[in-house]
Amino acid sequence: MKKLYITRPLPEQVEEAARKDFDVVLRRNNSPLSQTDMRHALREYDVILPTLGDMFDAQVFADVPAPRCKLLANFGVGFNHIDVAAARAAGVEVTNTPGAVTDATADIAITLMLMSARRAAEGERLVRSGKWSGWHPTQMLGMHLSRKTVAIAGMGRIGQAIAQRCFFGFGMKVLYWNRSKKPMEFEAERVEDLSEMVAVADVVVAAVPGGPETRHLFDVDVFNAMQPHAHFINISRGEVVDEKALIAALQDKVIGGAGLDVYEFEPQVPDALMALDTVTLLPHLGTATLEVRTQMGMMAIDNLRAFARGETPPNRV
Repeated sequence: MKKLYITRPLPEQVEEAARKDFDVVLRRNNSPLSQTDMRHALREYDVILPTLGDMFDAQVFADVPAPRCKLLANFGVGFNHIDVAAARAAGVEVTNTPGAVTDATADIAITLMLMSARRAAEGERLVRSGKWSGWHPTQMLGMHLSRKTVAIAGMGRIGQAIAQRCFFGFGMKVLYWNRSKKPMEFEAERVEDLSEMVAVADVVVAAVPGGPETRHLFDVDVFNAMQPHAHFINISRGEVVDEKALIAALQDKVIGGAGLDVYEFEPQVPDALMALDTVTLLPHLGTATLEVRTQMGMMAIDNLRAFARGETPPNRV
């Protein structure tokens, strides 16, 4: 029986499933692995189930050139915390859990769109403060989402699920920025230039994968191109946004507001960002439902089982 190291506590059903087929060592700690922990894990275990924040970079593999571990079965669709090329060079395969996160993450995007446009977080803070003086005709006027224009950067599974909700749920015009045109069952227009796309949008959503190619994709030039009333939503990866540029855009009222579920230096959130009433801040809730996290875990276990049988894992990246 192969020895499996699980780097964070997972739903009980997932842990039980893992123990049926593997000799499991479960780390009872929710913080990311240290560099020392990662090196130890690569040397001591046959397979590892890591997740976001466990930074298996090139240096880690360079320090363990002949690891015992032969598979990193990542818990999550995003795997930019793993240097896949360095892993493969060391003889370590990498898998992920696509599909399971799609609907839950798209739902959080819509949640943030509504909260930001309708000033919901600001309103809740007002009620909790005890300073709400009652309804009046000009109280906390926000932006109506129906029939507005949404611009989505990244039209993978999650981007398409967001677009579908915007089109059918709010009757929004859908624009998207993507490497290739995507066939969809509703009207959506591909725009090749990101700045041109955001310039005509009421809501801009970041749904691109993380990594060097998309780091700081949303920078000062993109925010300056947006309309003053427009809202920016990020449910992808924190590093796709130049956080300093976003803060400046919000402080200077270059854009109307923002809704964020991820942060550039997560879990650190700048004080300047938290001080702004025009930004809604969530603690990375994108996939935070028991059903979704269980499904993600079971997909990771399926990848591990296939690998243990000598088969190609279904979600090899």
